[in-house]
Amino acid sequence: MTKTLAQMADDVLRCADGREKTALGREYATQWFAARDTGQPLPIGTASPPLRPARPDQPELLDPRDVPKRKPGSEAGRIALLHAVAHIELNAVDLHWDIIARFTHVPMPLGFYDDWVKAADEECKHFNLVCDCLEDMNSFYGDLPAHAGMWRAAEDTCDDLHARLAVVPMVLEARGLDVTPGMIEIFKRAKATKAVDALNIIYAEEVGHVAYGSKWFHFLCGRDNLDPKDVFHALVRKYFHGALKPPFNEEKRAEAGIPPDFYWPLTETGSVGE
Repeated sequence: MTKTLAQMADDVLRCADGREKTALGREYATQWFAARDTGQPLPIGTASPPLRPARPDQPELLDPRDVPKRKPGSEAGRIALLHAVAHIELNAVDLHWDIIARFTHVPMPLGFYDDWVKAADEECKHFNLVCDCLEDMNSFYGDLPAHAGMWRAAEDTCDDLHARLAVVPMVLEARGLDVTPGMIEIFKRAKATKAVDALNIIYAEEVGHVAYGSKWFHFLCGRDNLDPKDVFHALVRKYFHGALKPPFNEEKRAEAGIPPDFYWPLTETGSVGE
């Protein structure tokens, strides 16, 4: 019997091993798009996803304040930086499958599912690219402790699709657009070509993921006759812990459909002239 998309998403969330999770996710994405190409899409269905996805025994998850700081100028520091990126990408895999599994009660066009399956598939690719880089440096994902707070935004927004879109792609993933260029420069200086190539792929594709968040957030607000900017500010202030921190990659944020008057008022100082 063919699985529904929600059941597939639930399967991915319940798979603990990172490489196995991403292999499963990529296979399900292939199945989804193959069915779409035939004009007979798989049913969306329903699921009861876990509040927290399955995780491997390693890495050890620590309070953000307890994760050791390492200088990126050293090889150990670059390994630590890549390990942190791998951890982010694995969480992103689960975040994108979770939005599919958790919100099937909200009627959405098939394009919503196309976008998030594509994003989830790309996050699977990103995780594996970074893991390959780590292994080339005689390390592996799980070798170092990681940030335990990554899933907090998902738990906080588990019953509100507007909030999930606002906080995850439009805040957390948008932050990736701000910091990735600096990471790329670190690896360029170290002549770490494979890591530079991986980060460039991630950087280019993350713009699309932020754009999906903005697109569907605006879609929901339009359907509910709500002002997107006002709703965004209210939801981020409610669900995101702390102020947004500049500098911002205004060019890439604009490319993803997020103008400055969405995020500058959420900084500690607010926007100039606000």
